[in-house]
Formats: sequence, structure tokens, C-alpha cells
Amino acid sequence: MEQTDQAPITRADVGFRSDRGPLLISLMLSIGLVAIDSTVIATAVPSVVESLGGFHQFPWLFSVYLLAQAVTVPIYGKLADLFGRKPMMLLGIGFFLAGSILCGFAWSMLALIVFRAVQGLGAGAIQPMSMTIVGDVYTTAERGKVQGYIASVWAVSSVVGPTLGGVFSQFATWRWIFFINIPLCLLAAFMLMRNLREDVVRRKPVLDYRGAVLLTTGVTLLILGLLEGGEAWSWTSWAGIGVPAAGLALLIAFVLVERRAAEPVVPLWVFRRRILLTGSLVSAGVGMVLFGLTSYVPAYVQGVLGTGPLVAGFALATFTLGWPLAASQSGRAYMRFGFRTTAIIGSSVAIAGCLLTTFLGTHTPVWVVGAVCFVVGLGMGWTAAPTLIAAQATVGWSERGVVTAANMFSRSVGGAVGVALFGAIANFALPDLARASSHVFISVAVIAILMGAAVVAMPRTPVAAQ
Repeated sequence: MEQTDQAPITRADVGFRSDRGPLLISLMLSIGLVAIDSTVIATAVPSVVESLGGFHQFPWLFSVYLLAQAVTVPIYGKLADLFGRKPMMLLGIGFFLAGSILCGFAWSMLALIVFRAVQGLGAGAIQPMSMTIVGDVYTTAERGKVQGYIASVWAVSSVVGPTLGGVFSQFATWRWIFFINIPLCLLAAFMLMRNLREDVVRRKPVLDYRGAVLLTTGVTLLILGLLEGGEAWSWTSWAGIGVPAAGLALLIAFVLVERRAAEPVVPLWVFRRRILLTGSLVSAGVGMVLFGLTSYVPAYVQGVLGTGPLVAGFALATFTLGWPLAASQSGRAYMRFGFRTTAIIGSSVAIAGCLLTTFLGTHTPVWVVGAVCFVVGLGMGWTAAPTLIAAQATVGWSERGVVTAANMFSRSVGGAVGVALFGAIANFALPDLARASSHVFISVAVIAILMGAAVVAMPRTPVAAQ
């Protein structure tokens, strides 16, 4: 398939009332499916275990979803460049719908875990395709504001998700946390079909099946080893060493195959271009910081400061409030100062916020925790959005799917590595939760500093109007 770049049509407004408003709403609704699903099940776990049993298996409800999502992101990105964004987005929504229905009817914990993987296959398309469509439809100047709209979905979901999970579990049945996705998926698909128009010139593609299999299997084993190391098996056991080693070996084979592939799943030029490589490193750091704070701030607020789950949730919600606020204003900043300078300012604020978390103690007021999280969120909004948009701005339509997917993939892998790393650090200091939290916060600050170093290494990329 060959396609000339589609220059986004300039509009004075990018909000809901503009002519692209219905498309923006459909993208936000699609992202909302993934965002709510990532938080809604957490508060329903006790009810799920009581109904299905399998307490020792329930962590897989999260791990298998993360795995399925992460390993499919690059593949969807490549397919989107071959066949268009719309078919891949609809395929992702279809997988998510099927997975949600199956999860709602799950008869055992094992069945629920398998069906969560189906949901993950859908989530692997929805998030990167949404960001790619934003890159196609909106100008460079507009994308920052649109990123704010998209990020606000995560902010709302961080509050709505756990609340819905608790309400359904207490007053109805946990199965409704999945059935509620049915009308939402149908509405998102309908709006997308009606409002997204693509002119795709098709040709018979040469699909890189070997590369796809090697990438999927290699990343699955690598992330599986990181997630389950120290939990399902000892780090020094055969599985602890062999699983991630096998994953690395398959990824090396993947690189060798991609060098000869006619249509590689992940073209190696993605790693040779400095702006794309540094952007992916920044995205990995974003994923690690994100998972570090969202995983351990609530535990710290509840276990160390002695508050309830609701207060802990609101303390963390300030983080997801600061992010979209900053992202929505980042467009003005990078259009005036450039992508790199804006990201440097953002990462500096994020580093300052992460350093402040290292001073949180056993008697810190909850509002201080919320304020610190808000600062980190502001910094992340001014870091994540400009680096992604900078990467998108350097390529055309036929490469934008791969580039966006590579950035999202790096964030997913960074999150998985962060879960394993911070879990190992926390377990080393347990059962002293205050000490464990302190060690995790110090580690998050170190990761934030490394993320800032990757931002500084970015080249100065000219900001085009389109």
C-alpha cells in the first residue's frame, strides 16, 4: 500500500463542538474502555475470588492482560500502516468486546484469566491506534490539546473505575464490570465507523509472520520472567534465569530476521533515528514512573498513614489530574520553545516531584502526598506528550503507525519492568511498609533522573505547523 501524507485539515477548534468533535469523542470513548478496565477489576478481586476461587491465581488477571497488550502493540502498528487505522481500531474494539462478554460468563478463575488475555489483545490495538489517529487528523499545534483530552480520560477513569468495581461487587455482581463494556464497545465502534474516513491505496502486502512470532514469543517470555520472578519462582531458579534468557535469545533472532524482511514488523530504522530512540527511552521511563507511583502511593497512604481506600485513591488522583492539565497546554509550549526544551522543562518538574516523594514519612499529611503527586503529574504531561508528538512529526502517514506503536510499546515494557523492579525492592524491605515505600520512592526518583537524561539526549527537532 502506498499513500501520500494526508495533511491534517486546519480548524480553529479541536473541542467537542468542532467538526472533528464526534471523532474525538469516539477516540476518548475507546480509550476509556482500556482505562476503566485497568482499574475497575482491582476493587472487585475479593468478590471474584469468593465466586470463582483460585486466590493464588488472581495476580494473573493483571499480568496476562498486560502481556497480551504489550506484545501486540508493535504488530498492530505495522498492520495499521499497511491496511489503515480504522480496520485495526475496529478489530481491537471487537477483541475487547468478545473478551468482555467471555469474562462476564467465566466459570472458573482459569477461564477468566484466558478471557482477560482476549481483552488484552483488544487493548493492544486501541491505545496506539488512538494516538496514531490523533497524529493523522490533527496538526502538530493541535495535538498537545488533544493529548490533554485523551489524558483526561485516564484521570476520570482512576476515580470512576474503582468506584464502579466496588458498586457492582457490593450491590449487583462482579460480572457487570465486564458486561458494562458491551454498550460502550458498540457505541465506540459505531461512532468510529461513522466519523473516521481514510483514503487507503491498497496493494498486496508481504506480511512478516516469522518476525511477528519471534517478537510476540520473545517479549512474552521476557515480560513473564520479569513479572513472575521472585513471585512464582525464585530469581536464581532454572525458570528465573531460563525464561528471560529464552526471551532475550528470541529477540536477538527477531532482530536478525527483521534485517532481511521485506515488510518488517518493527523496521530497524526505528532504533537508528536518534529522535525515535530517545523518545522510546523516555516513554519507557514514563511507564516505570507511572507504575511505580500508581502501585505504591495507595499502599503507602493506607498502610503507613492509616487512611481508607477512598482517601488513598483521591491522593493518587491528583497525579492523573496534573497530567492532562499539563498535556493540554504542552502544544503552546512546544510550538514556542520546541519539543526538546518543553520536554526538558517537564522532566525537570517530574524529577523534582519524584525527589519530593523520598521525603514522605510516617506522619506526612495526606494533602502533601496529593500535592507531590500533582507536581509529578504536571511534569509527566509536559514530558510524555511532546516526546511522542516529536516522534510523529518526523515521519509520514505510512510510518506513523509503527512509530507511535514503538513509543507505546516502550511504555508498556517500561511498566512491566517497573512492576518487577519495584516489587523486588519492596519485598526486600517488607514487612516494614514505611521502609519499603521509601525504597520504592527513591528508585522512582532515580528512574525519573534517567528519563530526564534521555530527554536531554533528544535532538532539536524543528516544529512544523502541520
